[in-house]
Amino acid sequence: MLAQMREVARAASGADVRSSESMAAPGGFAAELQRSLERVSSMQHNATQQAKGFVLGDPDISLNNVMIDMQKASIAFQATVQVRNRLVAAYQEIASMPV
Repeated sequence: MLAQMREVARAASGADVRSSESMAAPGGFAAELQRSLERVSSMQHNATQQAKGFVLGDPDISLNNVMIDMQKASIAFQATVQVRNRLVAAYQEIASMPV
């Protein structure tokens, strides 16, 4: 993601240099953001399913694994919210620039 942001900065400054990292990911920043959101959603869904299984008495699911997966999903969601907040702040800063 950082490489893609640097690529956008280079393109905005007039330099037309592409790194191999940015060419490897098809779709660019929007596609990577979508994939990240899908991964976070999947983590939350899996954690919820494990919690339900534990509550229903599934012997293959331990409380330790449920708690760890719930914390992982929570941290991933918090990180996603922070990325969103930074994107909104950057957009607002760009929108307030005089033309």
